[in-house]
Amino acid sequence: MNNELLSIPKRVRFVELSAKALRALADGDLAGGSAEAGVALDEHFVGDRARWIFGHRADQLAADPSAAPWTTRAAVSEPDGAVVGDAGFHGPPDEAGVVEVGYTVVPAYRRQGYARAMLTALLVRAADEPRVRTVRATIRSDNQASLATIAGFGFTRVGERGNERDGLSIVFEVPADVIKASPTS
Repeated sequence: MNNELLSIPKRVRFVELSAKALRALADGDLAGGSAEAGVALDEHFVGDRARWIFGHRADQLAADPSAAPWTTRAAVSEPDGAVVGDAGFHGPPDEAGVVEVGYTVVPAYRRQGYARAMLTALLVRAADEPRVRTVRATIRSDNQASLATIAGFGFTRVGERGNERDGLSIVFEVPADVIKASPTS
């Protein structure tokens, strides 16, 4: 790909993945999930990792439909309309005003600036919500691409956590007022 095209800042918009779309994707029904979302999703959306996450989010929405504005969405590149990944929050702000971001870029679109575009849009969304005081990102210690993506957004390392499935992850946070003062928002 032309290096000039890679340096152009990417723009994304988010398309809601309803509980029905999430359930279809969790069940491996790519056509049903795409139809419900109204955009053509690719195989990334029915991979093992995605199916687990989407099943978890569908269950989350079944238990608390008010979480819908905060959960996973398809990330669509503008102006071409390509679905480049999924992004959202793990849920609405908790009682301390913390939301946690999550994003994944479809493999064919990695290393082109889409993760940064998704993270920027998520941070703007969080900073615009008066209940949000802090945004958290938890990143596996071996995920160099995501660690590089959050650089420059004001995140500070605040801890670590680990489990058998994901291994060691580093926890980062950024205050919402830092996001509001940032030139990216």
